Amino acid sequence: MLLVVDNGSIYTKNLIDLLHEKKIQFEKQTPDTLNLENLAKYKSFILSGRRKNEKKINEINSKIILHSIDCEKKLLGICYGAEILALTLGGTIRKTKSLQKGNENIRVSRENMICNSNLQVFESHSFEISKLPESLKPIGESKNCKYEIIQYEKKPIFGTQFHPEMSVDGHKLIEKFCSL
Repeated sequence: MLLVVDNGSIYTKNLIDLLHEKKIQFEKQTPDTLNLENLAKYKSFILSGRRKNEKKINEINSKIILHSIDCEKKLLGICYGAEILALTLGGTIRKTKSLQKGNENIRVSRENMICNSNLQVFESHSFEISKLPESLKPIGESKNCKYEIIQYEKKPIFGTQFHPEMSVDGHKLIEKFCSL
């Protein structure tokens, strides 16, 4: 079973609609409703974006990330989800010079399990990963962002700085992630 952690992104509805359309079984929880003791019942996780920074949300998402790594479960962090993935493992983030919003071309630079060619995606963020920890590898970049797609070593744990739930190429990426 896939767990979608809804961290408050305005785009989470698009993700939910896609999962329903593709008949992917999932459960949606918010950090407030999620019982961390039940993480073992999930085989994979998608961490959505967010609207505001809250310590409790960060702590819960970090625990899900560490559970995914320790138990070798799939994880896809979207926007904030990618940022908290990097932060949890010792990376850093920074405020962007301006809001990154709109369509963006992503150049895939490393072989991976979720996308094999360049992507046209939608971005909406004002923070970005500035330094990756050693355990995370960059696999995609754009002219505005060095770490558009990241992966934990060679495991099915990924982060996207963009919102894959908002574009056709992004939908394909989510479908590949769910079929791993």
